[in-house]
Amino acid sequence: MLKQRIITALVLVALFLGLLFLVPIQWFAIAIAGVILLGGWEWANLSNLNRALRFVFLAALGLALVGTAEYVFNMDFSTPDIGRARQILWVACGWWALAFLWVQGYPASAELWGNRWVRGVIGLVVLVPAWLSVVVLQGLEHGAWLVLFVVAVVVFADVGAYFVGRRFGKRKLAREVSPGKSWEGFFGGLAACLILAIAVSLLFELPLKNTVLFCFGVLVTALASVIGDLVESMFKRHRGIKDSSRILPGHGGILDRLDSLTAALPVFTMAALASELPKYL
Repeated sequence: MLKQRIITALVLVALFLGLLFLVPIQWFAIAIAGVILLGGWEWANLSNLNRALRFVFLAALGLALVGTAEYVFNMDFSTPDIGRARQILWVACGWWALAFLWVQGYPASAELWGNRWVRGVIGLVVLVPAWLSVVVLQGLEHGAWLVLFVVAVVVFADVGAYFVGRRFGKRKLAREVSPGKSWEGFFGGLAACLILAIAVSLLFELPLKNTVLFCFGVLVTALASVIGDLVESMFKRHRGIKDSSRILPGHGGILDRLDSLTAALPVFTMAALASELPKYL
């Protein structure tokens, strides 16, 4: 099992790096849309849609992606309309703030989102902005490195939370959703991300004001990544399943690997656009 998990991880890393650094932005956007559609099939399962309705959801997701591509990029992914992109990303950031309240209120909060059609709409709000944010980010100067940095933030938040939580964890972060996570681990993950942000700031010699803003943006991104993980855990628990699918040997489904990123990417992209971070790199 461990060997299978390692092999799958190595293949995924190789494919991801190839997409980031070798594929033109037009094909990159299309390839990521394909990944999002695979995640959409899994989300339809989380929404408890039957097989026929899953195809309906996929069609709706596909139309939403095409509509977003036209609205923001006019089908030219190298020249986004940043103002229109911000409109969609603001909606996504607002959703994740609301989602955190739902996680804290679970299982009572399921009265608000438990309906399968509501969960389907939530899937569109989660998946479409995730696609938009990674394409916008990739199109910025040093975009591939920015995307890679978001992944690093998610990894640092996860690893920091694991080790600190394992050693010091006592108070449950969301007992009904993910009993293994603790507040001590949560703050350990934030601390790990803060160290990463300070190291990057020193490496690129960012001015003090920009360093403070950058660190704040990283911490908010880390917080969003935790919420993304908890939201998928909440939906899986409500659905009564352990993994979103078995498409990735040893790793579960696409959403099991992207849950944190679906929340972290829109937040970080908003921060990058607001701070004009790429010009400092």
